[in-house]
Amino acid sequence: MPFNKIVLSEKDIPKKWYNLAADLPGPMQPPLGPDGKSLKPEMLGRIFPMNIIEQEVSTRRWIDIPEEVLRMLCLWRPAPLRRALALEKFLKTPARIYYKDESVSPAGSHKPNSAVAQAWYNKKFGIRRVTTETGAGQWGSALAFACSLIGLECKVYMVRISFDQKPLRKTMMQIWGAKCVASPSRDTESGRRILKEMPHTPGSLGIAISEAVEDALSDPKRRSRYTLGSVLNHVLLHQTIIGLEAKKQLKLAGEKKADIIIGCAGGGSNFAGLSFPFICDKIHGKKIEIIPVEPTACPTLTKGPFAYDFGDTAGLTPLLAMYTLGHGFVPEPIHAGGLRYHGMAPLVSQAAKKGLISPRSYDQVKCYGSAMLWARTEGSICAPETSHAIACVIDEAKKAKKEARQKVILFCYSGHGLMDLAGYDKFLSGNLKKYKLPAHKLRRSLESIRGLPEIK
Repeated sequence: MPFNKIVLSEKDIPKKWYNLAADLPGPMQPPLGPDGKSLKPEMLGRIFPMNIIEQEVSTRRWIDIPEEVLRMLCLWRPAPLRRALALEKFLKTPARIYYKDESVSPAGSHKPNSAVAQAWYNKKFGIRRVTTETGAGQWGSALAFACSLIGLECKVYMVRISFDQKPLRKTMMQIWGAKCVASPSRDTESGRRILKEMPHTPGSLGIAISEAVEDALSDPKRRSRYTLGSVLNHVLLHQTIIGLEAKKQLKLAGEKKADIIIGCAGGGSNFAGLSFPFICDKIHGKKIEIIPVEPTACPTLTKGPFAYDFGDTAGLTPLLAMYTLGHGFVPEPIHAGGLRYHGMAPLVSQAAKKGLISPRSYDQVKCYGSAMLWARTEGSICAPETSHAIACVIDEAKKAKKEARQKVILFCYSGHGLMDLAGYDKFLSGNLKKYKLPAHKLRRSLESIRGLPEIK
């Protein structure tokens, strides 16, 4: 009888994070300042603590996880690897479908893997207060949880459309002691300016990042720093614990290798966390198909150019080399709020540029249909973000059936959807609409990167 789940003991939790920057072929494009010159690490010191900056610029392959961080991660880690036996049976597929269940964390997603680490490094550096942005609220609630554990003040700028669609995410943050405001807000200069220009804007992650960065920089005592839930190298580094655990668990399940790795992709954190250890294998000769899945409403990897762009709307962050829709992009208010970011993590972008990953995009109606099938076979109600990965898994399982080929499919179940039932209600009532980013809107949003330094 096949196992439904494979659980590691706490002694088997990975003791190091894996850094893909050590193995990617070709040099990474450096972050730039507004003048187009390469940014020195110390120039980021007002935004991030230096111990985080050291991880951001590191090219070491393995970085030790501090013992205190490991103890906190063991509140829910190692996370189980589960097999989707009921879905396999329903699809009549010869594929074996496994998923890394990140919904078991206290905040209900993969996000605490980095939140706990970032909060610990900030506290270690003497920081008293952190600011951040959040889309669907997964990162905001994870950071609130981490700050509650470690003893930091926390303020979260939540994208307005998600603030309105998912009010209980704000409640979660408040339970853990954080302050949460809708973005754009009147608490910052950039927020007030955007509200004056676009009073009815649904907001965007780029706008919320601008507000959170401005807030941290405006602290006269310099005891505040900004934290980010995705995109940057150190965040992706912290998330690799997902893939490192999964490799051990696949061996225990009797699998020699994974054929297909799938993850939803917004800024890149959970996709990178699962896939980076497997991209390393692919770089060194293994045959693996690795698929990041994004919304057709925000098709950064599948439609955007690889270019230098700001990580935020106001242009307060460094310029990053990434696939982008332009920092002026304001996405449609789809329910997968965590996938509505205009740019993709530089490390993920570099992997795409080198042909190591094969991006796809799906519309939200297809994704919710896949989530319904998942719930009625496997039982759990997934987050809208996770539904993008599940839609791709189902396609690949059907393909394996058509080809009569046994394949091992592994994906990241990045979070539960118990705070996202409004989206399911819209789907069930027939009020959820397909949306594909029109070419003219993409052209208009890309005007925001005109005149920025070009990638050499």
